[in-house]
Amino acid sequence: MGFIAWIVVGAIAGFLASHFMRARESLLMMIVLGIVGGLVGGFVATSVLKMGTVDGINVESIVIATLGAIAVIFVVHLATGSRGLLSRR
Repeated sequence: MGFIAWIVVGAIAGFLASHFMRARESLLMMIVLGIVGGLVGGFVATSVLKMGTVDGINVESIVIATLGAIAVIFVVHLATGSRGLLSRR
């Protein structure tokens, strides 16, 4: 169940982060970035900041994963040189 939960939380986090960052990637890319962001956010929250738990599908896990996904999307856009990430539409 843990792997399926991470996919679901990653998909939710990727969706929320893409809307927050106004990113224009495909749905699959947002899910992948959401899962990676969930892993990054979970690691930072539990190991570095010693706060929060990332277990199952709950609000705390989604918030941590979304913050991680936002960070990952920001870094990906910096690395790829994508323009218009933070510009107004």
